[in-house]
Amino acid sequence: MYDMFAAMRARVVAALAELLPEQPAEAFSRVVVEPPKDASHGDMATNAAMVVAKAAKLAPPKLAADLAAKLAALPEVAEATPAGPGFLNIRLAPAFLRGQLAHLLRMGEAYGDAPPNGRRVNVEYVSANPTGPMHVGHCRGAVVGDALANLLAKAGYDVTKEYYINDAGAQVQALAWAAYWRYLEAAARGGAPGEVLDALRANPAEARGIVEAGFGTTLQYGGEYLVPVGDALFAAHGASLLPPSDAILAQIRRFTVDAMMVSIREDLAALGVEGQHFVSEAGLIEAGMLDRAEALLRDKNLIYQGVLEAPKGKTPDDWEPREQTLFASKQFGDDTDRALRKSDGTGTYFANDIANHLHKIERGFDELVHVWGADHGGYVKRMKAAVAALSDNRVSLDVVLAQIVHVLKDGQPVRMSKRAGSYITLADLIDEVGRDAVRFTMLTRRADAQMEFDLDRVIEQSRDNPVFYVQYAHARTRSVLRAAEDPALADLAAAPLDSLVDPAETALIHRLACWPRVVEAAAAAREPHRVAFFLNDLAGDFHLLWSRGRSDSTLRFIRADEPVATRARLALVAATGVVLRSGLRVMGVTPVEELRDDNKADSASGL
Repeated sequence: MYDMFAAMRARVVAALAELLPEQPAEAFSRVVVEPPKDASHGDMATNAAMVVAKAAKLAPPKLAADLAAKLAALPEVAEATPAGPGFLNIRLAPAFLRGQLAHLLRMGEAYGDAPPNGRRVNVEYVSANPTGPMHVGHCRGAVVGDALANLLAKAGYDVTKEYYINDAGAQVQALAWAAYWRYLEAAARGGAPGEVLDALRANPAEARGIVEAGFGTTLQYGGEYLVPVGDALFAAHGASLLPPSDAILAQIRRFTVDAMMVSIREDLAALGVEGQHFVSEAGLIEAGMLDRAEALLRDKNLIYQGVLEAPKGKTPDDWEPREQTLFASKQFGDDTDRALRKSDGTGTYFANDIANHLHKIERGFDELVHVWGADHGGYVKRMKAAVAALSDNRVSLDVVLAQIVHVLKDGQPVRMSKRAGSYITLADLIDEVGRDAVRFTMLTRRADAQMEFDLDRVIEQSRDNPVFYVQYAHARTRSVLRAAEDPALADLAAAPLDSLVDPAETALIHRLACWPRVVEAAAAAREPHRVAFFLNDLAGDFHLLWSRGRSDSTLRFIRADEPVATRARLALVAATGVVLRSGLRVMGVTPVEELRDDNKADSASGL
């Protein structure tokens, strides 16, 4: 990967080494070169003098002045100016900045790709309970996780995308009973005999009461999506599932979870989420992973029998006022120790999650990344503690919390209720606005910020709609290049670029050259929304140049009487298209070749 910021950092470190030959290389490890907070100060800024001066026993302003003189002598630098207590602002030589286009065009969409860093990372996302079709509440985590996995792969990681199937516990048992009710309905329609079925044919409400009273359960998950499951159960088994038993309910649970996962996989595929590795919670428990995790922690003297203090506020599910099997998670930064087994010996939800993480650690991952709903924020510390304990601090765990999405239509909120079955499914959302609009929109805000998904705004063709704004920029690059008969990138990489001197052109080149650094920084921060922000800014720079070309003929991309200037501008247009495509593909969005606003045609003033 070629990154002009990394290249300039290397020059800064080399200059420091000349100025301070007695200093070891590690003394320069905290030196960074980055865009300045205020673009008017230059193209780059570095903290070099500030972070090195103390070790060198020099005043930061003195070191900054000496370093500025060294840097100003470089052919890549037009000006280096000390600023504040040890910072430097750097203005690049125009030829060096223009030269970034050649690097970009030679690499194509691989521009911004980092070489393999040898780090294996497991990105777990979605992982919804398989109790029904995916709804818009799952959608944000799915998009954020998938885009983050793509981003980490571009940043040089060996990435595994994972879905943890929560197919154990009370919710899945409730799902099995709900599916059994739908099975009874199918059996009644099919004429099968039985007291409950006779009651169901005569009075469904009374029959439901009989089932709930007779088997000591409350029927939930009443959505219509379980009707086909009940039909399939009756078609496969006839009346042989009457009356229910523990074995029959286990069979129904497996059948229903499998059916729900087929639906979930289809929804994910429609959203463009593919290539995930699926891991079953119930499968890990059956394989003894929970026992293995507990034995491992016990061998580390991190398991003991004890009674936890009553928590303040809401009582969690895993607290009991009696002796339990506890994990000493406070040793790893948690607020309190945590229960692994209840007093009856059954595992807690946390214990099952520990088994899941041991499974990942044993598969050789160096880093774990989870995308969770914001309501799981209180769970982060204990899970980090467990991973640290299980891996002897070798494996890191990062958790990205995705806030709730409020869906609006006609300016009014659309309410959802999974158990009642009256909610917007992910399939509904994709049908309404399209996959690409869903994915892009979900990345237009930080994951931990609440957002409103306005169904009307997302399909609006206006500057206020970032999906349209960015796609329109890409479509415009393709329009220009088609008009020029699609010159090869390799040919444009060799084009003379001296004529690209207008501030709008320079600003666009600088933005394009920032793409590798955006990839690196967004991956390190686990923030894929930075890609959407960058693309919106890049589209703005390109639209501005397009608009100026309508009033200033010297800025038009194609000028028949000036072939050299035309090739330079085609190189700039092609480079813009390359980076837009690269960013959109990280987001999982398909770049469009043509996108016209029927009301405004291709008028720059219409944006």
